[in-house]
Amino acid sequence: MTTPPEAATIDLAQRERQAEFDALIEADQRIEPRDWMPEAYRKTLIRQISQHAHSEIIGMQPEGNWITRAPSLKRKAILMAKVQDEAGHGLYLYSAAQTLGITRDEMTEHLIEGRAKYSSIFNYPTPTWADMGAIGWLVDGAAICNQVPLCRASYGPYGRAMVRICKEESFHQRQGFEILLSLMQGTPAQRKMAQDAVNRWYWPSLMMFGPPDDASPNSAQSMAWKIKRFSNDELRQRFIGMLVPQAEVLGVTLPDPELRWDASAERWHTSEIDWSELQEVIAGRGAMNAERIRNRRNAHDEGAWVREAAAEYARKQQARTRSSGERRSSSEERSDETKRPETTEVPS
Repeated sequence: MTTPPEAATIDLAQRERQAEFDALIEADQRIEPRDWMPEAYRKTLIRQISQHAHSEIIGMQPEGNWITRAPSLKRKAILMAKVQDEAGHGLYLYSAAQTLGITRDEMTEHLIEGRAKYSSIFNYPTPTWADMGAIGWLVDGAAICNQVPLCRASYGPYGRAMVRICKEESFHQRQGFEILLSLMQGTPAQRKMAQDAVNRWYWPSLMMFGPPDDASPNSAQSMAWKIKRFSNDELRQRFIGMLVPQAEVLGVTLPDPELRWDASAERWHTSEIDWSELQEVIAGRGAMNAERIRNRRNAHDEGAWVREAAAEYARKQQARTRSSGERRSSSEERSDETKRPETTEVPS
């Protein structure tokens, strides 16, 4: 059975586009929205970027819960600014994902229906003010380790969005460190509260990098496409190396009795991470899973009138602009008529 000429032509064109894409990735160049890309690459980016955006939006909840209860006006203002930053991060990332052919409405629907994932770290409760410090130091610190390499992601809109996000995350990490430092310089009760928060957030923050490399189904391909630059375990090791000297400055103890530097292997040796806990949270059985999604769904439903009003305003503005343009065009045509020179008939 012979291949139809049309099919052969399409197959050749497909191979040429794939070769061009591979060459761009190999040369460490950026893929832009109008460039051809494999469907698997597009789907991987949609999954990763939308999950990242969802995490920023859901991540507003545990900290927003403390805005009215922060211990001073200064702390309230700083925390409010941080939550606003996270809303902006979600906006940048949703916008980047939209360049791949998915709408924000679709992504939101996937989230509130439970079909899309977000970072499992936000399904833990925040019972004390010290949690705001632990989240900033540990969770945002882990985010920085994970996200700085994403500034060089092979997909242009994603990498560019990450540049600003990482700058703001650095501020968030310093804010958390400063909260813990203040508590550790306070009363015995404050020091105990800070250490308790570190104990609760340390292991979940290590899990933020994902499962071990040999159990991560998407990591190798994402690295081959240069979406990711480092494996989960490499990033986790970097993070631990960052935490150890900072913990000494704070005066807190990292809750891992087996934590030590293995000089022969040139890596940090840690206790075994309880991956079953991560799987339980990912499966929707974490302490706050149901509440986080319920709050997001309620906010989406209650904000429907705002979206409708904005859409109607945009429609009226567009109609007004179009009408103004038509009047201007008509006026210019009449003006041209009056300026047209008279013709003089030449006698024969």
